[in-house]
Amino acid sequence: MKVMKKTIKIGATVLASAMLLAVIPALTVAKPAIEVITHAGAGGGTDVNSRMMMIRARRTLKQDMVVVNKRGGGGALAMNYFMTRPADGNTIMTFTVGHANTMGKGKTKLKVEDMAPLARGTNDPQILMVNCKTTPYKTPEQFVAGMKRGDKIKFGGTQTGTIDHITVYLWAKRLGRPMPTYIPFKGGGELATQLVAGAIDVGTLNLSEAAAPVDAGDICPLVILANQGMAPIPKAKTAKQLGIDLVLSTTRGFVTHAGVSAARRAELEKGLMKAMKHSLYQAYLMNSGLDSTSPQPSGPWGEQIRSMVNEFGPALKEMGLTD
Repeated sequence: MKVMKKTIKIGATVLASAMLLAVIPALTVAKPAIEVITHAGAGGGTDVNSRMMMIRARRTLKQDMVVVNKRGGGGALAMNYFMTRPADGNTIMTFTVGHANTMGKGKTKLKVEDMAPLARGTNDPQILMVNCKTTPYKTPEQFVAGMKRGDKIKFGGTQTGTIDHITVYLWAKRLGRPMPTYIPFKGGGELATQLVAGAIDVGTLNLSEAAAPVDAGDICPLVILANQGMAPIPKAKTAKQLGIDLVLSTTRGFVTHAGVSAARRAELEKGLMKAMKHSLYQAYLMNSGLDSTSPQPSGPWGEQIRSMVNEFGPALKEMGLTD
């Protein structure tokens, strides 16, 4: 009886040990959560974009993901935090046009070569728009001719030093003209309203910001600063179609550290791209006024990042907006 009890105890001990050993490998191979760093507060546009990507990316990567909000400094705090994280492939930063602007102003030590692009998430081209009823420029060609003549044109955009301000400066520069009058507004909604009201002649807007007045026939898009035209506004032409080399967008995408292995970068890129092709993310794009071409792989996204930073730095310096 004692032998049986002892055997039972030993058997129970062995069984418990076996169960423990079965659990230990699972614990040791469990992947840590991926940190997704965003400069926006919870509920902000970039925060929402990051979370929409994460809904499916958790499944495609088979790894949990958590948002880390680092607000402040036009993305500087987020970029500085990103630089403190290990290059182990478990950190992703949501990189935006605002980050490129902050880099151009020299507000962070982060460099383009410190990042490895993964995928673009959203892309909303800059568009030069006019008041359909009052503008003397009924075609893109007439507008360009007016710029080259030196017509006095009042432009409007968001606050000083933003992508809209840079857009107007570079547009004029490409046409050999000095910086025109630029009136800043608090946001795209107010800008569109003031364009309709006649407070400005040209507004630097995204289609998502001006969809309603465009559909109503109050605002007419003339020039799209993108590589391709846009189906909802067929009368507008790209700057390149007009012989002007200028491509600028309000954009968001994802990067990791340059030191991450090529295999891990490829795994992350594949997972993110698959997640953003899912119908859930595509519905988010459609509801945001964006199209299915927004998600792009690392190649074109990396080129876009370099182009933004290389354009913004010199432009901001020439505009007197750097320290």
